[in-house]
Amino acid sequence: MGCFTYIVFGSCKDVTIATTAIMALMVHDYAIITPDYAVLISFLTGCTILVLGILNLGVLVRFISMPVITGFTMAAAFTIGSAQINNLFGMKSPSNQFIASWNYFFTHLTNVRLNDSLLGVGSLVFLLLMKKVKDIPYGNKIFWKYISLSRNALVVIFGTLLAYQLSRDGYEPFRLTGNITAGLPPFRAPPFSTIVDGEKVYFKDMISTIGSSLASIPLVSILEIVAIAKAFSKGKIVDASQEMIALGMCNIMGSFVSAMPVTGSFTRTAVNNASGVKTPLGGAVTGAMVLMALAFLTQTFYYIPKATLASVIIAAMISLVELERLVDIWKSKRMDLFPFAVTFVTCLFWSLEYGIICGVIVNISFILYRSARPQIYLEKRKVYNFDICFVEVKQRLDFASAEYLKERVVKFMSGNRYDISLIVIKGDEINSIDYTVAMNIISLKEDLEMLSCDLICWQWNICAAGVVCRLNGDLCCLFKNDQSIEELVNNYYLNLQRKNEASIESVCTNGT
Repeated sequence: MGCFTYIVFGSCKDVTIATTAIMALMVHDYAIITPDYAVLISFLTGCTILVLGILNLGVLVRFISMPVITGFTMAAAFTIGSAQINNLFGMKSPSNQFIASWNYFFTHLTNVRLNDSLLGVGSLVFLLLMKKVKDIPYGNKIFWKYISLSRNALVVIFGTLLAYQLSRDGYEPFRLTGNITAGLPPFRAPPFSTIVDGEKVYFKDMISTIGSSLASIPLVSILEIVAIAKAFSKGKIVDASQEMIALGMCNIMGSFVSAMPVTGSFTRTAVNNASGVKTPLGGAVTGAMVLMALAFLTQTFYYIPKATLASVIIAAMISLVELERLVDIWKSKRMDLFPFAVTFVTCLFWSLEYGIICGVIVNISFILYRSARPQIYLEKRKVYNFDICFVEVKQRLDFASAEYLKERVVKFMSGNRYDISLIVIKGDEINSIDYTVAMNIISLKEDLEMLSCDLICWQWNICAAGVVCRLNGDLCCLFKNDQSIEELVNNYYLNLQRKNEASIESVCTNGT
């Protein structure tokens, strides 16, 4: 359903809508209770994403940095791959959690099945080698490219045929997928209540069970499709809000045919791109093939070995572990490894939902800290033999940084109060200020007067200066833009000298 819906609402020609391993992992804990939970999550996820898209909130995706996305993706890859390690060696997988999966594997090594292990490991090696086939320097490069892209289909077909040939008289050499219900699902409204262990569970109780996943699943779904759309946009601008509308509609429509949450599939999108599709209508071919498989090939799916499927999933997850990206982060800015590490560790050992939230919180904390601690340079500068305090603000000021500017200047002047009588704040990089900053500028002037210092705001943007002037018209004289720093200081001290002379003359006149 998602493939057909995206044709109408989508904007990227290559994107293919499908279930993904990350979505499956996030929905798994609810789907094992009853499939109705997965369908309801699909509907609610679609509604959430659709509303965000209509409100043009695609800009919110920008608050999730690349280190956070990398940490989330790598943790999900480790978790999903680890969940398949038992299936790879012919054992039942009791858990999808990272630690629990490996703990079960090492404590049940005696249950390893030789046939499944040989098939699973052999298939995994084959997939990893086939991924490199496209780089063969000789022969038809297009041929090798398509052979490489079809590696998953080849290994599944081989495993299925092998299992079918070796299965005789009830003997099954491998653990197989088993029966899959044939036919297409009925078109019906998503369930707003369900039955669990013979008891009816109402909508509010289902919502309570789903909990924070109502926020995290839409978020991850948006991240996946926007990231994929940008990766294959080929220089075109991706409208995140439009992609959100399309994804929301895909999930809503999918819930009416009992589908789990869907998003953009990187593997299928890559195949679409390599096939040379020109419009989103290419998704119709994908959808038609899936419908035909559900209608006519479900009996064949019975013989697909679980070890083969596990090898396909693990190979896909290995490609998501991009260690070279960590090297790039280390080279560019090592501090960005912190949000990556927080996201990776919390996703891996806690949960994917809370992990990405923790990563976003760390990123926002960085933004708030930089906003509260702007780059401010203070120095004692000599101009025409006059000592001044020169303050240069290297970024915009807002309410979070207003008090910081005042504290830095007052602290500096407290240690130089007998040497300096003029403070110049250069503000050519301050495009605008808010009410809080303006009030702190006014307060700073009053504090400096108590220290026998004067304040001049030099080269401030007219919009920023206007905020202060509208609060106190008498302070318009603080802002000077039409003079060089030398002329400014010289004129200030000349005026100061005239005032002092006038004051002395007045005192002498009154004394006589």
